[in-house]
Formats: sequence, C-alpha cells, structure tokens
Amino acid sequence: MNTSIAWLEWTGLHMSPWKLIGLTGALMFGGRWVVQFLASRKHRKPVIPRLFWYMSLVGSVMTLSYFVFSQKQDSVGVVQNLFPAFTAAYSLYLDIRHRGWRRDRAGH
Repeated sequence: MNTSIAWLEWTGLHMSPWKLIGLTGALMFGGRWVVQFLASRKHRKPVIPRLFWYMSLVGSVMTLSYFVFSQKQDSVGVVQNLFPAFTAAYSLYLDIRHRGWRRDRAGH
C-alpha cells in the first residue's frame, strides 16, 4: 500500500494508496465546515448537522490510519487526529442519543 498507484503516474502524480486515503480524509475533515456553513445558512442560525459529525469521524479515522499505517508513521499526526476522532465519535453518540436515529428533518 506504500507503492505508487500506477494509473495515476501518467498525470505526474506519484501517490500511494495510503496517501490517497490520507488526502481524502483531510478533504472530508475540512469539508465538514462547508456542510456546517450551508446548514447554518439554511436555518439562519448556527447549527451542526449530524453529517458534520460523520464527516469528522470518518475524516479523522482516515487521516489517522494514514499516519499509523503508511511509511509516514508520524506520532504528531497520530495525536493530531486521535483526539478529534474521539470527540467526533462522542458527539455523534450524544446526537443520536438525544435525537434518535431518525431526526425530524422539518424541526432540525
């Protein structure tokens, strides 16, 4: 998983599957703010939709796995992504516990 993806090399990108996983995770983790912005704009007040927590958790886990399993093996990256993953998982748990699995879309 640390060797370059052959079908990407013609583009000039030399990327391993782990790097692709890490970049996708970073984009997902950053993209959650777009989701939060759009939800807040729609409701005309600050809101955090459940998708925000899913994107936080998946993005953190993907980026964490990059730092743990790739050639990078960077402890700073592990610590940097471990705590947000825990926080996102706990916040998602609280959201589901408070609002249930199926949220009332009209009211939230």
